[in-house]
Amino acid sequence: MQRTSFSHFKCPAARALESVGDWWSILILRDAFQGLSRFDEFQKSLGVAPNILTRRLKHLTDEGLFERRLYQERPARYEYVLTEKGRDFFPVLMALFSWGSRHIPQEDLAFLLSDAASGNTRETILVDARTGDEITPENTSLLAGPAADDEVRERIARMRAWYLGNDA
Repeated sequence: MQRTSFSHFKCPAARALESVGDWWSILILRDAFQGLSRFDEFQKSLGVAPNILTRRLKHLTDEGLFERRLYQERPARYEYVLTEKGRDFFPVLMALFSWGSRHIPQEDLAFLLSDAASGNTRETILVDARTGDEITPENTSLLAGPAADDEVRERIARMRAWYLGNDA
């Protein structure tokens, strides 16, 4: 089945999904944040078919989330190193991890988040970098960006009216 491309969507979330690709890519990125960098390490961790892993690593490299680096010349072997764009995915992964931790049975949790230095468990929230305020559906809305057209502006107006309890 042909996957739909989101590359022409105006929404940053849709465009981000285009960059990441699919669930395999998210799990590959998860493993990279856990120190894995080589094809065989990813394959062993994920149990994914080699052809799927090859496609996902190529996509993540083409999208700029990984840089492919030669670590052995004969035979040529490469490792996949997170780029700045790839490292910027960390908060997304932590949000997904935290959401999953809250919504699966506690007895099924094999991993918890902790402070690297102290070992104390962490609980995540999304905060505004400027104010430190927690970002919630109740206190957050959209603004029109530079590429917004009339359709986008109307959608934003409907959303704001809905949040304020007004008819749009």
